[in-house]
Amino acid sequence: MSLSALFPPPRLIETTVLAEMPAALRRPVVTEWSRANKRGAAVDCFLEGPCHDAAGVLHVTDIPHGRILRVDADGAWTTVAEYDGEPNGLAYHPDGRFLVADYRRGILALDPATGRIETVLARVNGEGLKGVNDLVLSRNGDLYFTDQGQTGLHDPTGRVYRLTAAGRLDLLIGNAPSPNGLVLTPEEDALFVAMTRDNAAWRVPLLPQGGTAKVQRFASYHGTSGPDGMAMDAEGHLMVAHASLGHVLVHGHQGQVVAAFRSCRGTTTTNLAFRPDGSGVVITDSTTGTILGAPWDIPDAHARTSGASRP
Repeated sequence: MSLSALFPPPRLIETTVLAEMPAALRRPVVTEWSRANKRGAAVDCFLEGPCHDAAGVLHVTDIPHGRILRVDADGAWTTVAEYDGEPNGLAYHPDGRFLVADYRRGILALDPATGRIETVLARVNGEGLKGVNDLVLSRNGDLYFTDQGQTGLHDPTGRVYRLTAAGRLDLLIGNAPSPNGLVLTPEEDALFVAMTRDNAAWRVPLLPQGGTAKVQRFASYHGTSGPDGMAMDAEGHLMVAHASLGHVLVHGHQGQVVAAFRSCRGTTTTNLAFRPDGSGVVITDSTTGTILGAPWDIPDAHARTSGASRP
């Protein structure tokens, strides 16, 4: 059998624009976030954390301006919360709240009906977190999250944690070079983590007795940035948004690229989420303030029953 038969060329899937942040919401000003991450340039928005609520309505974060935004089916944008923070990843909790990975304030909880924000976790053993980035909930209520800060190959001290439903905090990895997006396998027996400054995706086995072992590099990339947000379908395809290549790469079970969603707008594709109606995925193209859509006919590995509102 030829190598091409084992690993056929990846399928290239074009994206379309579903929604774009209106000019009235854009704020082209210098912020503390832009000083640290964009060399002090004025940044009018930087979208991240796409996540749908129980009714299927999309929510995203705007990191530099401390905002969590709702994008309705008709394309209308509404500010759900605005506060002194840097929200990044979102996860929808079955109790109706959004859990927020906030770089400055830790793990927060947002009531989308009132906009009220509460702190879930801000310190570990009396010490502040480096700067959390993304999070994912398991079926049993355990919360996995990355504590990235400004780590990288020069300082591989980023961390990956599990906060159990009972309130116990477990350190799974303590030597990570810029841990970013993460996703659980359909069986929830392994965690995939985007290591942005390693330009790689790591596979982290989750042992029945707790902890991990035999962590490995699952896929490698190139570029001036690296892998960011992740998703996984019901057949175990790992989807990785790369923050400088302008693509979401879809990996097979051995890490091979089987498909790629190409941004029709910019190169900073940072995160993605499955559409609750099963029609595909939404992707944040961060620097352009755009929500992209792409078809995919395999459902989310962790789908919940919800409405079919769009985007």
